[in-house]
Amino acid sequence: MLKTVIILLVGVALAFVLNPGPEAHRDKLKSEIAARNQLAGVLQIGALAAFASTYHTLGVASYTTLNERRVTFGAFGIVFVPDLGTN
Repeated sequence: MLKTVIILLVGVALAFVLNPGPEAHRDKLKSEIAARNQLAGVLQIGALAAFASTYHTLGVASYTTLNERRVTFGAFGIVFVPDLGTN
């Protein structure tokens, strides 16, 4: 029981420490938009979207929104960009 509690506490502490910051979310959004659409990459649409996005943190995880839509999710130092073409 004590071992399980210690493992859970370490996991939560790591989640707080490794929570990606706003720049990690913006960098990932820029690179994903450029990778998914060459024209958007040339026109720097990703940089514009990243600039307009709003960062939110939940302590152990974080996300960014653009026009009230979640565009990135992050936890444990990893940022994920779901398919941007669907709602």
